[in-house]
Amino acid sequence: MPVIPVTDVADPRLTDYRGLTDVALRRTLEAERGLYMAEGGKVIARAVAAGHAPRSVLMSPKWVDGIVAVLGNQADTMNLYVAPDDVLEAVTGYQVHRGALAAMHRPALPSVADLVRNARRVVVLEGIVDHTNVGAIFRSVAGIGADAVIVSPTCADPLYRRSVKVSMGTVFQVPWTRAESWPGVLDELREVGFVVAGMALEEAAVPLDEFATRGHERIALVMGTEGDGMTRGALAHTDIPVMIPMAGGVDSLNVAAASAVALWELRVR
Repeated sequence: MPVIPVTDVADPRLTDYRGLTDVALRRTLEAERGLYMAEGGKVIARAVAAGHAPRSVLMSPKWVDGIVAVLGNQADTMNLYVAPDDVLEAVTGYQVHRGALAAMHRPALPSVADLVRNARRVVVLEGIVDHTNVGAIFRSVAGIGADAVIVSPTCADPLYRRSVKVSMGTVFQVPWTRAESWPGVLDELREVGFVVAGMALEEAAVPLDEFATRGHERIALVMGTEGDGMTRGALAHTDIPVMIPMAGGVDSLNVAAASAVALWELRVR
């Protein structure tokens, strides 16, 4: 088992872990290297259980035994870097409270057709840029029981470290893919039998609970970006706008909270 002590912040072997708080930098580097970051023993365990392969692990000394147990036989085939907490913080740019980071090989994404072949409830995310919201939505999808997620080309990466952390690793158990055609993917969903409902504050929007009573077998629920919601272009490719009726002068919920409410109301009974 190649446990490698590291004490030099500039050690080139830690390049994958450098500057994790720089979102723009990580977006470029992780795409170029075909990797993503998993943080903490529970998240790393869920990634490994989902069949994702670690490239290396960086951790503090007290986490070695636990991470080796999580990795099983894979621990013998990769580099396990061990560094003091101050070195971890200097390399990554933040205090690594969960004590361990794994650079994971990014899995290939399925086609939309393969993803939704047997699905009844699909969530589609348009341009949601906050990684916290993306992670929270994936957690709702996993916990309430939707079948899959499709993200638009401009949506934040579900495998970005913050998204994975907020989702508690559920991004690994939820089938998902990124749409190559936008908003054309919504037409693809309609062609295979989905009713495409867009969450939007439209005058003609149908209350969510009323829409749920219509008993549609296959529903694709589209949720738009945090500020402006769905774009007009995407809304034009939906079958119906829907909304969560609100009170107290509040017009809408945060997109992550709205996803939980909507998924519960539209769950397969």
